[in-house]
Amino acid sequence: MSYRFDMQWWDAALLGIVEGLTEFLPVSSTGHLILTGHFLGLGEDDASKAFHVVIQAGAILAVVVNYRQILFEKLKTLGRGGELFFLKLFVGFLPAAVIGLLLGRWIKMHLFGVSPVAWALALGALLILGVEARANKTQGMETQEPTLRQSLIIGLAQCLALWPGMSRSMLTILAGRVVGLGPVSAASFSFFLALPTLGAATAYDLLKHRQELLASSQDILNLCVGFAVSFFVALLVIRYFLRFLETHTLKIFAWYRLLLAAILWIFVA
Repeated sequence: MSYRFDMQWWDAALLGIVEGLTEFLPVSSTGHLILTGHFLGLGEDDASKAFHVVIQAGAILAVVVNYRQILFEKLKTLGRGGELFFLKLFVGFLPAAVIGLLLGRWIKMHLFGVSPVAWALALGALLILGVEARANKTQGMETQEPTLRQSLIIGLAQCLALWPGMSRSMLTILAGRVVGLGPVSAASFSFFLALPTLGAATAYDLLKHRQELLASSQDILNLCVGFAVSFFVALLVIRYFLRFLETHTLKIFAWYRLLLAAILWIFVA
């Protein structure tokens, strides 16, 4: 099967909804996109996998729009302290970028499947429960931004998100909690860190697979639909998720991950 002939605009819209809903929640957008594409009977070639990555651009734009005032203020203070913020993002982005370049093809060959996603979902659930069990000890350690050292630790944790099903958002938020950030601050930095991380992945896959992804008007329409839908859905998710974190823990997402993993194991069996 090939991406170009299997996908219609309504498939792209559904994938856009899934991307927008799951990119910033601790449930793994890539894992859900793989599962959605699998059950829709879409192609599983490199171009199909690249489509999953490229429509993340909609979620990236949602972050820019939601945090536009903060980003604008940081840009205005470049040379007067604002560059430290972008240095923190670079430090957090670099580990996953290096590992992704070295192991990206191996990951797509061996971990983009139902069974690996199920295992990652279950392991991620245990991580959430483990961190939340000790969260009260650091509940009051709310900070506006992580330090450079904290940013590096969060970036190292993000490397594990290259395994579909783990969730970049989950790992960066949990790592932020472990190093002393409050839930809202950890989530906000996770969203900011998505800009270079998802941006680089999107640009790389679009450049590498541009001939397949942009081969026809149908392909271009699919990308535009997936992008637009993921943008609007992600914009809503970001706003409501931040409010959710003010009064709730991530435990509900752990139980969801375990339930989905169990369903997938039954399906595989």
